[in-house]
Amino acid sequence: MNQPSVPDSGQWFSNLLKSQQAVLGPFTADQAFAPWMQAATAFTSWQQETIKQMTSFWPMSMAAAIPGFPPAVNVAADRRFSAEAWTKNPGFDMLSKSYLVQTQSLQQALDAAPMDERTKAQWGFLLRQVVDALSPANCLLTNPEALKTAMDTGGRSLIEGARLFMEDFAKGRVSMTDEKAFEVGKNVALSPGSVVFENEVFQLIQYAPSTDEVKRTPLLIVPPCINKFYILDLQPENSLVAYAVSQGHTVFLVSWRNIDASLGHLTWDDYQQQGVMTALDVAREISGSERVNTLGFCIGGSLLACTLAVMAAKGQADKVASLTLLTTLLDFSDTGELGLMITPQSMALREASIGKGGVLHGRELAHMFAALRANDLIWPYVVNGYLQGKAPPPFDLLYWNADDSNLPGPMACFFMRQGYLENKIRVPGGTVQSGVPVDLRQITTPAFIYASREDHIVPWKTAYATTQLLGGPRTFVLGASGHIAGVINPPAKKKRSYWELAPADADAAAPSPAAEAQPALDPDPEHWFKQAQQYPGSWWTAWSEWLGQQGGDETVPARKTLGSKKYKPIEPAPGRYVKAKAT
Repeated sequence: MNQPSVPDSGQWFSNLLKSQQAVLGPFTADQAFAPWMQAATAFTSWQQETIKQMTSFWPMSMAAAIPGFPPAVNVAADRRFSAEAWTKNPGFDMLSKSYLVQTQSLQQALDAAPMDERTKAQWGFLLRQVVDALSPANCLLTNPEALKTAMDTGGRSLIEGARLFMEDFAKGRVSMTDEKAFEVGKNVALSPGSVVFENEVFQLIQYAPSTDEVKRTPLLIVPPCINKFYILDLQPENSLVAYAVSQGHTVFLVSWRNIDASLGHLTWDDYQQQGVMTALDVAREISGSERVNTLGFCIGGSLLACTLAVMAAKGQADKVASLTLLTTLLDFSDTGELGLMITPQSMALREASIGKGGVLHGRELAHMFAALRANDLIWPYVVNGYLQGKAPPPFDLLYWNADDSNLPGPMACFFMRQGYLENKIRVPGGTVQSGVPVDLRQITTPAFIYASREDHIVPWKTAYATTQLLGGPRTFVLGASGHIAGVINPPAKKKRSYWELAPADADAAAPSPAAEAQPALDPDPEHWFKQAQQYPGSWWTAWSEWLGQQGGDETVPARKTLGSKKYKPIEPAPGRYVKAKAT
């Protein structure tokens, strides 16, 4: 019996839909089935085009094996198949091209499916996970590079790959670097200083000055609690901490506790009161300054901004001189693919399990973030490690990335529900935090807001929305690159670039002297970008100039000893908390 042709299969699907029309009536059919009939027609067209390309692969792949013969099939280049072994053999060449064309066809079919954008994005994310996993590069028998390596080494690469797999299996994750090559406090997190305060939530580090004079107003850094703080102090040459110290700031930094079961009861309010508020008061007492400049990174920025709104509601806004937010979300209207993982159903399950007490394990968070970029953070290490027996080289950034941190369940659930799921943090009075309704408009201190243009975790246009939520003068700067590489961009490297409004676009109606040079910020991020000027190099210099204007120009002699009579040094930086491993 003959198989149905491609048009026949499409006609069969169309006839099936039409047969339902007689049962359901014309109105229902028009409303419910018309989009699907359009999708069926489009799918048939893609199916025909896919088969057409597939049937041309074999002769073209055979011809491509002839030296100097140009490829005749237009398939987008993919680094997974960039090695010569993939194009030299006609079979592997056809396999890789067939995979790429079918991947493209599946995505096109999904794009035309009659469903809402969020549902389509969720299916798109799941489709990409499956398609990425099924790449022929990820299987020994369909990866010519791995097969050649196995033959060249007499099978030793397979033995070594099996050993690496068993090590990773025991750890529960894929290794991306040689983790034995690094130790916190030995060759990462090296800036000198002392822990001057600690409680069950955090340790406070005061860093030693590197200048004879320091600014009277200190700087408090609040890093994300889902990662270790030393991404901001990885090496002396790329340390934001060391840079701030070199600019004459007395730097205090919050080192969050790596949560275990005994601390699974901690809430978002606890992180505000026992965390940020306490750190501010200790920094004020040690420095002798009434006000403190503050900086928050990622979720640390969200926590810091919410805390400042709470303090403003309680009449304590005068404790803070300025606010810097790095890749921070306060408006969660577009959170990229990360937000697709947080649904009402998944949130209800999570709250039932850890919402009243428990631990959100760092390993789970790491898997979630890796899934966002599986072709960068998972599969290359599977191929190189398990299939080719190549242990990953030492890389400090990837060591930090693998150094997981746990979160208390109640705290994490509050942030995910009020932020990612319901987007209530941005709404005046939409949430009650530390006993008061939170209104971000009450934050009237000058704010420096930074976003990275290629950030897949905090989309820059969503981060830009913060400029419309705060009540004080605001400066927005957009840096090149992604969530981490964009932030960690020291001036000495002379890399990348950043965008900000030129001084000529200053807001003449700025409400305070400190804001007179602040740019006018359009509500539309695209319009802002068209007005902005691109500058070469690091955004750190622009931030340093801005920060120098906050808290006054007064300087005082740098102290030779850290801490104070009330808060004596406990141990050298980076302290115990950051060294604790997630369990």
